[in-house]
Amino acid sequence: MIRFTAPALFLLLSAAAGAAQTPEPHVNRDPERVRFITSDIVNFWGAYDAASREPEREKRIAIYQREYLDRGSTGLRDFLRMRIKSAENLVAAIERQPRYYASTRPSTLRVREMEGAMRDSFRRFKALYPDAVFPDVYFVVGAASTGGTVSANGLLIGTEMYAATPATPRDELPAWMKPVLKPINALPAIVAHESCHFNQKLPEPTTLLGKAIQEGSCDLVSELVADETINPGQHAYGDRHEAQLWREFQAEMDSAGVRNWMYNGTTAGERPTDLGYYMGYRIARAYHERSADKRQSLHDILNIRDFRDFLARSQYGGSSAARPRRPARVPAAPQTRRARSPR
Repeated sequence: MIRFTAPALFLLLSAAAGAAQTPEPHVNRDPERVRFITSDIVNFWGAYDAASREPEREKRIAIYQREYLDRGSTGLRDFLRMRIKSAENLVAAIERQPRYYASTRPSTLRVREMEGAMRDSFRRFKALYPDAVFPDVYFVVGAASTGGTVSANGLLIGTEMYAATPATPRDELPAWMKPVLKPINALPAIVAHESCHFNQKLPEPTTLLGKAIQEGSCDLVSELVADETINPGQHAYGDRHEAQLWREFQAEMDSAGVRNWMYNGTTAGERPTDLGYYMGYRIARAYHERSADKRQSLHDILNIRDFRDFLARSQYGGSSAARPRRPARVPAAPQTRRARSPR
């Protein structure tokens, strides 16, 4: 999942690993039956317009509670509990970044345009991993902290984090947030990454190595099925410094500390954040490329039992110079029927 790290809260696709590994009871193995639910975005902007006419803060909080949170989908209720926390917290975020939130409306209302690409990535996932489970996807507006996470009910996407355009005002934003904002057309990659987490059946990572593989594996899945990772800039940097990063990563990978590699938006300095994702991706990609049976390879990656053993079997050694730039993309599974998702 994507996780950001602000001083107190920074979660773009987060580490709710337990939820990601327990998709029951909503088991759907058919990409055509996935619902892409955008009603919460419509409700948010209705609440936003009503609240903007109200000068009293307590009444604005009550409007967001009544018109947005109380009317929320199952996904928004999960997102509220896990990330937004309260109407007051949501209003505080909007008050800190009023021009930014105002600028996100056109992009958030374009989510439906991405449905074809998102469903196509699910079809490709199905072709590569026939046992894949496909949850519903809920698009919400949050407190500018989380771009994506999962619950037992589905994938939860904070669309305000995918609303960047060349005209986006950034002067209100904290430093950690500026480089991680994405445009709306990044949604298919984000959804593919989160769908991987929903399908992972891994032991709870207790080391940097485990956490990196958990996240990096989903970057690989995103690349395979959506043709893009969630952070191309991070990967470009990693490709240029791979051998050095591997040496540094090896020195820390068996420790429980992840602060130099994960969720380090406020401490990364001149380097991109979350380079642990990149190292995990390289390990998973090395394993995948060494495997003659790509479907079995992905099954193995999604069902790792021992992270150290997986690293050994990947034979990753800190260099990708001899490898192709990108794994071959898997063709989509034949489409049997087209299902329209309820809004």
